[in-house]
Amino acid sequence: MADKETTQMPPKYDPQAVEAGRYDEWLDEGLFKPSGDQKAHPYSIVIPPPNVTGKLHLGHAWDTTLQDMIIRQKRMQGFDTLWLPGMDHAGIATQAKVEAKLREQGISRYDLGREKFIEKVWEWKDEYANTIKTQWGKLGLSLDYSRERFTLDSGLSDAVKKVFVSLYKKGLIYRGEYIINWDPQARTALSDIEVIHEDDKGAFYHIKYKFADGETTLDGKDYIEIATTRPETMMGDTAIAVNPHDERYKNVVGKKVILPLANREIPIITDQHADPEFGTGAVKITPAHDPNDFLVGNRHNLERINTMNEDATMNEKAGKYEGLDRFEARKAMIQDLQDQDLMIAIDPIVHSVGHSERTGVQVEARLSTQWFVKMKPLAEQALKNQMTDDKVDFVPDRFEKTFSQWMENVHDWVISRQLWWGHQIPAWYNKKTGELYVDEQPPKDIENWEQDKDVLDTWFSSALWPFSTMGWPNTEAADFKRYFPTDTLVTGYDIIFFWVSRMIFQSLEFTGRRPFKNVLLHGLIRDEEGRKMSKSLGNGIDPMDVIDQYGADALRWFLSNGSTPGQDIRFSYKKMDSAWNFINKIWNASRYVIMNLGEMTKPELPDKASWDLADRWILSRLNQTVAQVTEQFEKFNFGEAGRALYDFIWNDFCDWYIEMSKEVLTGADEQAKNKTRNVLAYVLDQTLRLLHPIMPFVTEKIWLTMPHVGDSLVVAAYPETHADFDDQKAIDDMSRLIELIKAVRNIRAEANAPMSSPIDVLIKTDNGALQTMFEANRDYIDRFVHPKTMVIGADVQAPKLAMTGIVSDAELYVPLAELVDLNEEAARLQKEVEKFEAEVSRAQKKLANEKFVANAPADVVEAERQKQTENESKLQATKDRLAALKAEQ
Repeated sequence: MADKETTQMPPKYDPQAVEAGRYDEWLDEGLFKPSGDQKAHPYSIVIPPPNVTGKLHLGHAWDTTLQDMIIRQKRMQGFDTLWLPGMDHAGIATQAKVEAKLREQGISRYDLGREKFIEKVWEWKDEYANTIKTQWGKLGLSLDYSRERFTLDSGLSDAVKKVFVSLYKKGLIYRGEYIINWDPQARTALSDIEVIHEDDKGAFYHIKYKFADGETTLDGKDYIEIATTRPETMMGDTAIAVNPHDERYKNVVGKKVILPLANREIPIITDQHADPEFGTGAVKITPAHDPNDFLVGNRHNLERINTMNEDATMNEKAGKYEGLDRFEARKAMIQDLQDQDLMIAIDPIVHSVGHSERTGVQVEARLSTQWFVKMKPLAEQALKNQMTDDKVDFVPDRFEKTFSQWMENVHDWVISRQLWWGHQIPAWYNKKTGELYVDEQPPKDIENWEQDKDVLDTWFSSALWPFSTMGWPNTEAADFKRYFPTDTLVTGYDIIFFWVSRMIFQSLEFTGRRPFKNVLLHGLIRDEEGRKMSKSLGNGIDPMDVIDQYGADALRWFLSNGSTPGQDIRFSYKKMDSAWNFINKIWNASRYVIMNLGEMTKPELPDKASWDLADRWILSRLNQTVAQVTEQFEKFNFGEAGRALYDFIWNDFCDWYIEMSKEVLTGADEQAKNKTRNVLAYVLDQTLRLLHPIMPFVTEKIWLTMPHVGDSLVVAAYPETHADFDDQKAIDDMSRLIELIKAVRNIRAEANAPMSSPIDVLIKTDNGALQTMFEANRDYIDRFVHPKTMVIGADVQAPKLAMTGIVSDAELYVPLAELVDLNEEAARLQKEVEKFEAEVSRAQKKLANEKFVANAPADVVEAERQKQTENESKLQATKDRLAALKAEQ
């Protein structure tokens, strides 16, 4: 690390100045690489690889900030940590982006050809990969770039081929004709979870299918009525189905009807698929254009007539409509049906229609020959593993049910994509015989074979990410042996199906182990109104813009402090202002401490015998905070950890201990000054270490400005608790002292008596220990209360004209004869009575709750009982004082 920072800290926190160049220094020093200490316990995370389709958004910033916090803390705790970076080629998503860019230039991928087009995609990848890495740097992510991977690099390609061939040889990958989701713009198959259903305006078209013999009638009509939302598929109809138990149609089953516009005869059959309660109860069967109809066709051996091309234009099977776009064909068919008196009615509806997640176009159900993974045995293995000690722990645990339900109801996974960008399927067809050859290596007589043109679904390669990035299939690879299985995966709950589930079953199948011990699932970042951020709403926030304005540390603090596992958070600039203000508070407090350290070369905690109440209290509170933050990090409750830090830093350290230190540092006792300087330095040092995983830049800057204790916080030791710091009495005494000071300040505020105006303070208490503690800390009371005189004792009498404060085990009176209105004082005390009554009532209800008493930790229940006792005492004392005051009026 660079030489020690200058001891001069500007009076105002400037994030740009603080963060400039720091990340490059960390990289130059190699601080993010594993320690290599074989005695240390390994801890690894693989980054969810962002798609090389564009810049990172706030969701990425949230996701990666949480990972960085975890890995930074573990590194400081002495673990041999690896956080492995990388990116996903994102097949259809990236290809769609590049094709859109080419369309703007009037070019299609077919104009370029496969090889040239792939070159264009690699250019895109390089550009956006560099952008993403720059953004990672601005966020301060402590990634080991020496191990960076890409889902299309050679090592991962070897892993993909091995997995494909292995599953194929085990009969878990097969090739077959099936109805799949088809994206006509990208001209590729889609899996079910790549289809987004949205409400579209449409219609039910009621059409006459006339009986072929010219004699059959149904309710006196020479036709059977069929309602469809997709008349453009009519030319592929091969039957009409009715339910076998539908009495309305029993006399026409077996008859034939003439397919409108095609003049082709098709039969009326019975099948359970036809629902008597829906529409007319009779449905047209189009096996090549509907997944349910495909199954009906299989049961009845019906012909499959595909009437559409890959781009959703009509083909030669569509007769006169050949060449028309599907929606143009619909309009033409509707007009022809109306002209031929075959259209009964058109009923407008709004219905859910599938759209491609990537291109946004309406998806077609299309008969196609594709490659599939047989999911049932893989899913059963994953479910069975969740009953073992090697299970994946979901955080929050409710998401395990989401995972299990999907696995229990999973369909075979269509893995082939009709794209050019991706892992080309390792299958070859003999040019003469059509023989299929599947292997990791191409056939030796390659000139006689042609490789399958399809590529694999992006999720097929990213499902291998936790182990393929570690060197698998070489099971002797050093990283694979040391860092796999990984420890924690952090990702959004919205990709449990896409990615988390697939990583689990592929890892179990090929390594025999879970891919990660924990999966921490977070929600979505929404705008201030709770809306999902989207281009259409124009409410998206670029995290880099936020960093430019507030700094990375402020953004990271907001993202961590608002973090509850599994929950969404709302972004607002007001919250960013608060985050910046908090860091500025830390900056100013640190500046005060450093300016007062004098010639100190290294902070050393003084002998415990010299600690006064403030020292014992702040070190005990530090100990509690270390314990709380460490525990909450382990539970991934980063919001709770943040609250504990905020409370300690802002309230205890800044507002009280630093203010109390001024009393000592402005005094003449050099020994006391030296003691206080060292306590200040020690507490600041430990606090910066606690904060570092969350806000690495500012903590590093401040820490290196202090008397030298190390080269970088990145590899400094994380704070631990010390039993000799625990001092409940100091915490209780300081609580009483602060309560007293606040009570007098409140009285000053109520009476409009500024700190400059002299006041007398009378403190009545029968508690000898409390009286002794107050007497011993008169200097602090003087500093914060500024009394002219102060009397403490059991025999203190309440003056007639005085304002009263009730604190634990004591009453205080401030004689302000010229300022006190007895009626106003009585009204104020009545409000205090009502406040304490509410507190007592709340505690009574809580302690009467059997579930709370039985399930809450014993110390929490005991604290609640103590709180109730204290408030009952305060309530009684306030009532007594109010009664006395009324007697005086």
